[in-house]
Amino acid sequence: MVDDTRRQAEGMLFLALFGLCIPAANWLIGNAGTSCVPQGPCLIPVAPGVMAPSGVLMVGLALVLRDLVQRRLGVGWAAGAILAGAALSALLAPPALVVASAVAFLLSEAADLAVYTPLQRRGLVKAVVASSLVGLVVDSVVFLQLAFGSLDFLAGQVIGKLWMVVLALPLLHWLRRRDERLGLTPA
Repeated sequence: MVDDTRRQAEGMLFLALFGLCIPAANWLIGNAGTSCVPQGPCLIPVAPGVMAPSGVLMVGLALVLRDLVQRRLGVGWAAGAILAGAALSALLAPPALVVASAVAFLLSEAADLAVYTPLQRRGLVKAVVASSLVGLVVDSVVFLQLAFGSLDFLAGQVIGKLWMVVLALPLLHWLRRRDERLGLTPA
């Protein structure tokens, strides 16, 4: 009973944080960066000489959080979160980017789910890293192609999203160890 309550509470926290990634990404793109292009995105350096829209950080985090939603609440909740996230993405994206944003979100999160689901029992960290890598590449390619018809900024998109996956690794290791210690199994 305590395990179910803990799992559900943590799952709801991960779900709320996942949902916040979308408005946070949209806010960052328009308001936070080392340089902001007039009528364009605010940019951040993601590697030496490589810039990306600041919202890429939240997209990378969303991929990790979706996996944690599935781990705690199950695949049904994760699928529902993907659909709700795609709708929210369409509502919050700038008009010129609505289709690109919603389709990229939907396809990348679905790809993440498809990779994470069979791998999750083999290890949390491996499953999250593998599924996030697939998801961030799908998101980047689909968004750039639909929004701009070009993959010129692919490196920055991928690197920026990858940073958040890498930064989440200590939390994932800790969570896996704590789950094992408490006997908490995935949903």
